[in-house]
Amino acid sequence: MSQPNKLVVVWTNGDREVAIRMAFMYTLNSKLKEWWNEVSLIVWGPSAKLLEEDTTLQEYIKKMKNAGVELLACKACSDSYGVSESLENMGIVVKYMGLGLTSYLKDDNTRVITV
Repeated sequence: MSQPNKLVVVWTNGDREVAIRMAFMYTLNSKLKEWWNEVSLIVWGPSAKLLEEDTTLQEYIKKMKNAGVELLACKACSDSYGVSESLENMGIVVKYMGLGLTSYLKDDNTRVITV
């Protein structure tokens, strides 16, 4: 059996320091340093509201996008905070993520971490 080669980081935390010091740092470095072949970040829950309000976090999102990280957001969550359009304007694909996350969790080639 081959080693997993895809990382999915599910960022659910509304704490700015958790975003900067763990979720964003590890996600970006995972892509830049090629620790994983594919890297995705899913913005889910309170993190959607925090991202919409915080320009420093938005700059990190640009860096991740430029590095080739796949950027996704849970539409149900972002709609509930009224930030879907703002996230889309950052280059994040906003869609319902329940089935997508389930697929990632069932895929032997993918590792999912939640912060």
